[in-house]
This record gives sequence, C-alpha cells and structure tokens, in this order.
Amino acid sequence: MSTYALIHGAGDSSWHWYRVAPLLTALGHDVVAVDLPAADELNECVDVVVDAIGDRENVVVVAQSLGGFVAPLVAARRPVELIVFVNGMIPKPGETDWWAGTGYPVEFGDEFDEVEIFLHDVPEEVVAELAAHRGHQGGPPMSEPWPLERLPDVPTRFVLSRDDRFFPAAWMHGVVKERLGIEPDEIDGGHCPALARPQALVDLLELIRVRALAPDH
Repeated sequence: MSTYALIHGAGDSSWHWYRVAPLLTALGHDVVAVDLPAADELNECVDVVVDAIGDRENVVVVAQSLGGFVAPLVAARRPVELIVFVNGMIPKPGETDWWAGTGYPVEFGDEFDEVEIFLHDVPEEVVAELAAHRGHQGGPPMSEPWPLERLPDVPTRFVLSRDDRFFPAAWMHGVVKERLGIEPDEIDGGHCPALARPQALVDLLELIRVRALAPDH
C-alpha cells in the first residue's frame, strides 16, 4: 500500500480532499492532507507537506491546481514514488509568470463567478459547505521564481478534466505535452474532481499508481 500526500490548490484547505481521503483509506492506503500556509513563502508550504509526511514510505504526491507548484519541491526534498497533478499548474524552473509562460487563454470579466468556473459540477450540498473551509491565497507562490533547475526525476502523471472551465482541456493538453512530455489521463467534469467525482478520481489515481509503479513499466 501507499501513502497518498494530498495537496490542495489556491485559497483552499485540506477539506478539499474530504470526499477522497476515506475512499483511499478504505483501500488500505495511508492519507496525509495538509493545510498550506496560504500567505507564506513557497518553501514554507513545502515544509508543511514534508513534515506531515514524516518517515512514511511509498509516497504518492497528488497536487490540485496551484498545489502543482509545491509537489515537485516535496519530491526534491524526500523520496517520492509518484507525482500526480490534478488539473495542476506545472511549474517551470525560474518562471515568475505562469500565466504568460503557458499562454493562458481565458479572460474573465469583473464578475468572476467561482461556482460557474470552478464548481459547476459539484453537488449543491458540497458547495454550500465550501465557504467555511476556504482561505485567502497570498502572492509569493505565484510571483517568486520557481526554484528548482529542473523537475525531479520522479514518475509524473497528469489528470485532466474534460470540462474544466478554468483550465480548458484543449489548451492544457499542450501545456502537459510541452512541460512533462506526456499525454494526460482524462476524467469527466470540471476543475475540482475531488469534490465533484471523488470515486471516479480515486479509481483513476489507483489505475495511474498501479500502472506507473508496475515493475515492467
């Protein structure tokens, strides 16, 4: 069995994984989900994850959205078997403007509807609970140069949502190909499959884990 280290995205919390964690635990896995220090330096976010993992082994790091900036840094600090980006922001060494660097194609007006963009397929009762678990995202992880010279030499996969309104699938395919050199694994729905389709996401994570870590892979 593995240790799943689950990293949330911007302005979020470990609650993001509350529908996923028990499903992984039921399969016999250990689960670590942390609350990142939203307004602190990127390396402080990494410290929180590494400390929470402790001496656990067989670690699979799963990173949602902005958590993608953190996951490779965790893998550079301690042994990790696999990184999985879930609609994640794939960093580039030295980059300070991910949006320009990836050619982000979407322009949102002044009236940004979070539910319509991020949560359009999330059950209403889950959306109703979300506000109590959100935080403010600070600036440093988005503006400081991403510090590694290269991505860690760790098996890495990408879960792409076919109906993501924030990271459109057609564009994200190109980003994944350019930055990771792989084809993504796809899942139905929008930006937050952990909240909208937890069982489908767990099934896909398990498929990716088994396939990526198979001895003859």
